[in-house]
Amino acid sequence: MISNVISSTPDILGGTPVFQGTRVPVGTLIDYLEEGDSIDLFLYDFPSVTREQVLSVLETAKQRVLNIATA
Repeated sequence: MISNVISSTPDILGGTPVFQGTRVPVGTLIDYLEEGDSIDLFLYDFPSVTREQVLSVLETAKQRVLNIATA
């Protein structure tokens, strides 16, 4: 479930969505991917984020896009 992976509270980066248990914004993962960087590089640069968290975020995004496309 995505709520176990992403959190957003006003006292952490002003409410910016971050990976649960970290101060790493989810948007940073998207920035890395847009630049052509790998998930492995992202995980190396942000060791507090797990591969499972990254894959969960990407799977959720994929499902939401597919749901929009078929609606």
